Amino acid sequence: MSKTAADIVDFATAPSEDATWRPDPAKILSGDPLQTVRNLYSDPTGQFSAGIWEGAVGAWRVSYTEEEFCHLLSGTIELTDGNGAARRFEAGASFVVPAGFEGIWRNLTPARKLYVIYERKS
Repeated sequence: MSKTAADIVDFATAPSEDATWRPDPAKILSGDPLQTVRNLYSDPTGQFSAGIWEGAVGAWRVSYTEEEFCHLLSGTIELTDGNGAARRFEAGASFVVPAGFEGIWRNLTPARKLYVIYERKS
């Protein structure tokens, strides 16, 4: 099926529903990591989505089943793997968290990112 210019999703005007939540209490390691997601696009298969995420200061355990591209708009975050190796990212950084990553996501400051997620459906 052919798409047109009308099918292009402009994040500035796209309708969305914001969802706010906290990680499972058993996964929270510090702080009160309240998070808000504004999903601005999901493809018809449910495998691809994109939007804006915001999170408060805190740390929680993560286990990725999806591939996620992130572009940090504001804040500083740190990802630590199961071996204790850490990577820190600040506003302006772009990175991909691959499916299979398990570790700790830590917002060192309030953070905001653009995200693009691909999760293969079985």
